[in-house]
Amino acid sequence: SSLELESIASTAQAVVEVAAIGLPDTQWGERPCLVVVTKGDPSEATTAIRARIATAVEAGRLSKWAVPDRIEYVGELPKTSVGKLDKKRLRQMFAPA
Repeated sequence: SSLELESIASTAQAVVEVAAIGLPDTQWGERPCLVVVTKGDPSEATTAIRARIATAVEAGRLSKWAVPDRIEYVGELPKTSVGKLDKKRLRQMFAPA
């Protein structure tokens, strides 16, 4: 689930905030993408996130198909008027043209 993926990714030290979204995919219909706010080098965050996800897959906490194809970085995650993550807006921001 997106919540499980977000939970795993958020344990990486440099991650401030994370959202898991589904993006259209021609082969699978939809594939996961993580959108991350980091307080450091994104490449270090990517390494840490991928390591935590791999550990979760090995432990059976996460399915292999739930491993995100993409990790994108933003300065801040968009929120709705009530302060919730605006995942619809994130999908629009990162969907293929």
